[in-house]
Amino acid sequence: MKRTHLSAAIGVACCLSMGVAMAQTASNDQTQGSQNTASGQQRVNASSTSNTTTSNATQRDAKQMSAVTVQGQSLSLGGGLMSVQTAPKAVSTITRDAIEKASPGSNFTQMIGSIPGVNAATDDITGLANGHYSMRGYDSSDIGMTVNGAPITDTGSYSVYATEYGDSENMGDITVLQGIPDIDMPDSGASGGHIGWATIDPSHQGGVDFTQSIGSNDYRRTFVRLNTGDLGPVRSWISFSDNTADMWRGEGTLKVTKVDGKSVWTIDDNNSISASLQYSRQSNYEYDDLTKQQEEQLGYKYNYNDTWTPLNNLKGKALYNAAYNDENYWGLHTNPYKSYMFSMDGEFKLADSTHLSVIPYFWYGDGGGGGAGVAQESTSLINKYLYANVDLNGDGLINNSTYSSKLKNYNNFYGGTVYSYSSALTYRPGVVAKANTDLGMDNSLEYGFWYERSRKSQSDTYGLLDPATGTPDDFWLNSSYLLYPGGQAQKFYDEYTTTELKKGFVTDNWTPNDFWTFQGGVSYLYATRTGAAFDYPYSTSQTSTNFNNNWHRLLPAAGIKFQLDDKNQFYLGTGKTFRVPSNTAILLDALADLNNGKPEMSWNTDLGYRFYGDSISASADIYHSNYFNKQEAAYTEEGVEYYTTVPHMDMQGFNGELSWKFLPNWTVYTSYTYTQAKIRGDIDGGLGNAYDGGNGVYPTNGKTMPDTPRNIGNVSLGYDDSRVWAMLTGRVTSSLYGDYLNTESVGGFTTFGFSAGYRFGDWGWLKKPYIKLNVDNLTNHEAFSYVYSASMLSKQPAGAALAQYLYSSAPEYGLLQPRAFVLTFGTSFQ
Repeated sequence: MKRTHLSAAIGVACCLSMGVAMAQTASNDQTQGSQNTASGQQRVNASSTSNTTTSNATQRDAKQMSAVTVQGQSLSLGGGLMSVQTAPKAVSTITRDAIEKASPGSNFTQMIGSIPGVNAATDDITGLANGHYSMRGYDSSDIGMTVNGAPITDTGSYSVYATEYGDSENMGDITVLQGIPDIDMPDSGASGGHIGWATIDPSHQGGVDFTQSIGSNDYRRTFVRLNTGDLGPVRSWISFSDNTADMWRGEGTLKVTKVDGKSVWTIDDNNSISASLQYSRQSNYEYDDLTKQQEEQLGYKYNYNDTWTPLNNLKGKALYNAAYNDENYWGLHTNPYKSYMFSMDGEFKLADSTHLSVIPYFWYGDGGGGGAGVAQESTSLINKYLYANVDLNGDGLINNSTYSSKLKNYNNFYGGTVYSYSSALTYRPGVVAKANTDLGMDNSLEYGFWYERSRKSQSDTYGLLDPATGTPDDFWLNSSYLLYPGGQAQKFYDEYTTTELKKGFVTDNWTPNDFWTFQGGVSYLYATRTGAAFDYPYSTSQTSTNFNNNWHRLLPAAGIKFQLDDKNQFYLGTGKTFRVPSNTAILLDALADLNNGKPEMSWNTDLGYRFYGDSISASADIYHSNYFNKQEAAYTEEGVEYYTTVPHMDMQGFNGELSWKFLPNWTVYTSYTYTQAKIRGDIDGGLGNAYDGGNGVYPTNGKTMPDTPRNIGNVSLGYDDSRVWAMLTGRVTSSLYGDYLNTESVGGFTTFGFSAGYRFGDWGWLKKPYIKLNVDNLTNHEAFSYVYSASMLSKQPAGAALAQYLYSSAPEYGLLQPRAFVLTFGTSFQ
C-alpha cells in the first residue's frame, strides 16, 4: 500500500492498555503475555484485547465470564485462531499461540486473514510492504484501529500502514469487531468495525530473547529483546529488529528498523502505571499495482521500469521521450517513513466500586512516497511551475526551453526528470480516560471521554536527481530541492490541517440474573477540521483555499445476550457509527469550491450464537448494515477532482467459525464468510462530457461493491504435542469486481500454506530454543489478490453515444506473491 497525494501515511504506533483492568498479577511471568484466567480477575487483563467489550461487566457477569472462559481454556481453539467470546455482538480474537507460529516478520494484516468477515492480502509475505484488508464490504479506511487502546488510523485519510506497528514477538493478541465498535473506542472514522491489538507485558525474570530469520528473496531478519525482570516494583523490556528483503518483482529493496519498549510499575495490587515507546524507520521502495492489461503485456513480475535512460547531452525529442519514460523508473518510487509514539497508562482504584483508566499519548510521523515529474530549463525570473534555472539534462548548459505541449515543438525541449516526493508531517497528542463504577452486583456503569488535537502538513515537493543514473540527490528530500528563481522549493501542493476530536461516552451493563445481559450506551463525537490548501504554491498559477468544517453525531449502541449455560449463548447487538470526512475529501471539495461534507454513517446489526463444547466450539453470526454516504472521487464539468458519495448501500451476510479438537494433539479450524454488498441507487459522478473530462451519472443501482468477494473460506489442520507442531492451511477467495459498474472482474483463487516447528529442551544457558519453517503459497499460484484502485467504470462501452459519455479508467490490482519460505531460529538467554 502506498502513500499518495492527500493520503500520505501517518501510520501510528501507539500506547498502551486497552480496557480497564486490575494491576498485573505475579502469575504473568512469561514474555508471551498470555491471558490470565477470568477467575483470577474481575475484568479483562490490561494488556489483552480479548473480551474488551466486557470491560464494564457487572460482578454477576464476571462470574458468567469466568465459567465460560475456564470451559474454553480446556480446549485448543484452532491453534489460537479462535477464542472464547462473551460480547453481545460479533467479535473474534487471534491469540498469542497463533502469533508465535506465524512468520516472525508478519504484520497484523497477515495475522487476521483467517478471521470471519475479513478479507486480507499483502504485496509481500515478509510483512515489510504494509498490507490490504477490508471487512464485510467496508474498506480499511472505514475500520477503526488501536494498539494498546490508542488510535493508529491516519488522522486525515484513515489509512493504516501495518509495517510500522511493532514486531510479532511483542504482540499479545489481536481482536476484530466485525461491525460494531465499542462505545469507548477512540475512533473518528470507524463506519464498519474495529481492530485492536496489544503488546505483551514485561516478564518478571530478566534475560535476552533472540530471533534470526532467513528466507526467499534474500530475506534477513534479526530480533533482540532485553528483559530487565523485576527491578523492585518496575519491570521492563526493550527490543530492536533489523529487517531487509529484495522485492520479489522488479528491482528494489525493503528495509525496516524497529525499536519497541514497555515498562510496568506496579504501585500496589490496585494501582499501576505503564510506559510504552514504539519507533519505526522504513527506507523502502514501492510495489507497482497493475491493471489487467499491464500484467498481460509486461508480465506477472513487472514492477516499474528497471532501466534508466541517461539524460546526459540529450536534446529535443530524444530528451523529451527519455525524460517522460524515466518517470516510471523504479528508483524514484520510494517509500521512506519514520514514526514514534510515547505513551503512559495509569490504572487506578479510586474506591471499592470505581476504577479509573487514563491513557495519554503522543505520536509523531514524517515521510511519504516518491515518484517523478518532468521540468524544463529556464533562465526566466518568473516563478513558472516546473521551470527551473538548473541544468536538468547534464549537458553543462541551461537552455531556455520553448517546448509547448500544444504545438509539440520537440526540438526546443530542454529539461529532464525530477524527483517528486509526496510527504506528510504529523503531531498527534491525545488522551483517553474512562471509569467503571459498580452499582451493585447486577449493574455497572462505564463513562469517560477522548480528546485529541492533531496537526498535519502535507506537500508534494520536487527535488533534483542525477541525470546519468536517476538516483535522487536526497532519498528523504530534506534538501536538494528544485527551486524557483525566488528561492522557494517547487511544489505541486501544500496543505495544513488541524483536527480536534472530542468524544464523551457512557455505557450501562445490567445482568438481572445468571442468564440475561443487557447493554445500552451512547457516545457523542464532535469533530472540527480547519486549515488551508495551496495548489502550485509560490508559482504564477497558484490557487488556494481555507476551510473550517465541523461534524457531530449522537451514536447509540445496544446489545442483549442470553447465556443458556456455560456452553451456549445467544446475542443480538446493534449500533450506529459515523466517519468524519477525510482530509482528501475536504481539501479537494474546498479547492473545487464545493461543500459536500456529508459524513459516512452506518447502522450495523448482529444476530448470533456461540457454542463452546468439550471438543467442538463454534460461532455463527448473521448481520445487516445500512451504509450511507460512502465518499468517492469524481469530477466537475471543468475536470476538477472532488468527492461525491455513494448514497446508500445494503450489506448483509454470514460469518462463522468452528474449531474441532478431534484427537488430543490434533485440531481443525475453519471459518466462512458470505458477503452481499449492494449499491442502492445511482452515483452522481459530476456532470460532464468527453471533451471536458467530467463524469456523468453512473447506473450503479444493484451493483456489487468493488473489492468485495462474495465467498471466503479458510481451513487449517494443526498438530501440536508441546515439542513438535505443524499446520497446513488453505484459503479460497471468490472473484472481485474492479469497478462500481461491475464491468471488470478478476477471478477467485485458492492458496495453501504450511508451517512447522520444533521446540528443543534447554541447552545450558540457552533457554527454550526452537526452529520453525513458514511456507506461503505452496502451489506457486498466480492471481490478482485485491483491488488497489477501483474505478467507476473500467472501460467505455463499444458504440456509446458521446452524449452518454462516462469517464472510464482501468482498475489496478495487487498481485499474489509466488511461493516463498522463511526459516527461523530463536532462543532466550538467562
